[in-house]
Amino acid sequence: MNKDKVFAIIVPLVSIILGLVVGTIVMVLGGYDPVVGYQALLEGMIGSPSAIGETIRAMTPLILAGLSVAFAFRTGLFNIGVEGQLLVGWLAAVSVGILLDLPPLLHVVVAVLAAGIAGGIWGFVAGFLKGRFKVNEVIVTIMMNYIALFLTAELVRSKALYGGDEKTHTIKESASLSSEFLASLTDNSRMHWGIAIAIIMAIVVHVLLQKTTLGYELKAVGFNQHAAKYAGMNVKKNVFLSMTIAGFVAGIGGAMEGLGTFGDMTALAAFTGIGFDGIAVALLGANNPFGILFAAFLFGGLKNAGPAMNFTADVPSELVNIIIGCIVFFVASGYFIRYFLQRMTKGAK
Repeated sequence: MNKDKVFAIIVPLVSIILGLVVGTIVMVLGGYDPVVGYQALLEGMIGSPSAIGETIRAMTPLILAGLSVAFAFRTGLFNIGVEGQLLVGWLAAVSVGILLDLPPLLHVVVAVLAAGIAGGIWGFVAGFLKGRFKVNEVIVTIMMNYIALFLTAELVRSKALYGGDEKTHTIKESASLSSEFLASLTDNSRMHWGIAIAIIMAIVVHVLLQKTTLGYELKAVGFNQHAAKYAGMNVKKNVFLSMTIAGFVAGIGGAMEGLGTFGDMTALAAFTGIGFDGIAVALLGANNPFGILFAAFLFGGLKNAGPAMNFTADVPSELVNIIIGCIVFFVASGYFIRYFLQRMTKGAK
């Protein structure tokens, strides 16, 4: 293993440790016992079958959100619109789950594909504007998050489609990802088969980027558009494709919530936060599909265990957000961590 790959593993680990150290300092300054606090946090993450099931349930959409961010980044683009792509995918999946009558497995496949297509279309808009008119994709994707939030909320309230309530009808059983078998294994947690889809998508993204001509072209355009164009690659087409694929993956993340965790969709007044957490997951996972699996498990566990800290150890659950924020900060400061690690390595020789 070369030095770059070693540091790609070590820097996130050091960032996690530093984030926990900062959390410890905050707890001590606040008059809380960090040992009790972290014990409650660990119990809430993996302390029981139910906790493990809920952690896996929470990590499922985070995997797909992280993959979406990482895919765009690996191709030279910044997809800050995962939240919006996830929301339109969520509504598309629920719509198919409510409106169509299909056999069980086929119904799930069609609903998940509908979610991916909806997210892909949402991502394509940003990719088209970037590739055709050089419009900054960060600004476009951020603005489209708000369009998606308010548009999906209005559609959910639509009497013509969903009955005019603040929540859609529940999807048909044939479209559900929930599982009595998984629930029985995890003491009736909300864990569902979406985790299998998320892992499959991680493998697909890895193969697409590392083993295919398309992936090579997408990365080449991301590294240097001028060189890629000189080599005969269609830069505009690849920008369109990159954002569309990233949106497709994010849209499937929405299906995990609509078909798995909730079985419906509510008219949301605020963002879910999953899309934005996906940026942190991608950073911590070093934009590697398999690194993202572990990062999503950590973030999903922290998010799931936050209330347990409050109930069990009387530590404010907001501390989890402080720890997550610190981890992201240290990952973003990875250059400095890498620099100090290199200096320490040289000093030891």
